[in-house]
Formats: sequence, C-alpha cells, structure tokens
Amino acid sequence: MSVGWTQVALAGVWGGLVAVERKAFLQAMFSRPLVSATVMGLLLNDVPSGLFVGMLLELFHLGTANLGASLPDNDTLSATGTSAAAATMAAATGAGSTPALWSLAVLLFVGLGRWGLVVDRLLERYSGRLARKALASAEMGNLTRAMQQNLWGMWPHFVLFGVMTSLCALAGFFLGPLLERMPLPLLRGLAWAYPAMASVAAAIAARGSHARRAPVYAGLGAAVVTVAVILCILRERL
Repeated sequence: MSVGWTQVALAGVWGGLVAVERKAFLQAMFSRPLVSATVMGLLLNDVPSGLFVGMLLELFHLGTANLGASLPDNDTLSATGTSAAAATMAAATGAGSTPALWSLAVLLFVGLGRWGLVVDRLLERYSGRLARKALASAEMGNLTRAMQQNLWGMWPHFVLFGVMTSLCALAGFFLGPLLERMPLPLLRGLAWAYPAMASVAAAIAARGSHARRAPVYAGLGAAVVTVAVILCILRERL
C-alpha cells in the first residue's frame, strides 16, 4: 500500500483554512459541510465522495449555530475529516467512490464533530486572552501589535484542525485495503445504509427548520426513501 502524501498535505491545508474561515476570518460559508467537503473531494480527485458526504452532513448539521457561549459540534471538522478519509479510501482501493465507502467513512468519522467541539472550547480560552491583549494594545495606540496578536489567535485553529484532517486522510489509506476484504453482504448493507442515513439526516434537517408541519415533512421524506430502498432491493432479487 502506498500513501499519497500530497493528498494528506492538501487535506491538512484545506482543513486548516476552513477552520480559520469558520471562526476568525471571512466567514463566507466555505466552512459549511457541503462546501468544505465538496472542495476536499475536488482537491483529492474524488468529487463524488466529497459531494455525497457533504450533502449528508450538511443536512445532519443544518440546524446548528453558535448561540452565545453555547458551541455546537464542529460540523466543519466532521465534513473535512470524513470526506478526506472517504477520498483516500477510494484511492487506496482503486475501485472508485461507492455508497458503501461513503457509509463507512460517515460511520467512522462523523464523531469528529464532538472532538472538534472540545478543541474549539480550548482555543476559545486562548483566543479570548489574545483578544483582550489586542484590545489593550489598540487602546494604547499600538495598532501593529494589536493586529499581530489577532493573527496569532488564528494560527492554532489552522494548525490543530489541519493536523486532525491530515490524520483522517492518512487513516483512509490504511482503511482502504480493509474495505476490500469485507464480505459482499456487508458491503451491500453499507451501500443501502447511505440512503437510510440520508433520509434520517433529511428528517433531522426538516425537524430543525421549525416549520409548522416539519414533523410531517420529516416523516414523509424518511418514508419515501425507505420505500424506494425496499423496492430497489426487491427488484434486485426478482
């Protein structure tokens, strides 16, 4: 098995950039799961993995937002790490991107959002201290020093989240060969798990929209996907 170190490095750079964009710079929605995962797939030559992982995680995290001191799970790290792992798993297998691969990547790496939240809380303290120092420097008329202190507050986000994303990409290269050894029934189950997870994510998104009939829309969406999956399975067996 050969590791594509260029892909690992690209994953880390993009993961670090969108982490900074999410918290400290620009905030133009590039860090949303759909965008960040799709671009990750583009960088790693596997747009389908990035797009389909990003769509699922975008729906799953659609209702999250920063509310005062309450921080949600880090949806950006969840998306970049999962899509990077999916793309490198596909590269390691050489079989291309498949729903089974997307499902496995989501199941293994979706929990990154919670780890990202832990890192966010640790960095909030560091950034808060630098922000107070920058404000004091600005009040003393030292604007150059204040700008430098603000920039130093961004670097930990870039480095830590970039390293975590690179590790996910690296893990994908080692998981790829294991995917090839899985029995065919398990792979088929993972393939059908993707639309099932997508229907659940869509239901969560509809429920979080606070629309008047959100539960009805959520239930109908999940039911339609479930029926479609059952029909496809029955068609394969006939």
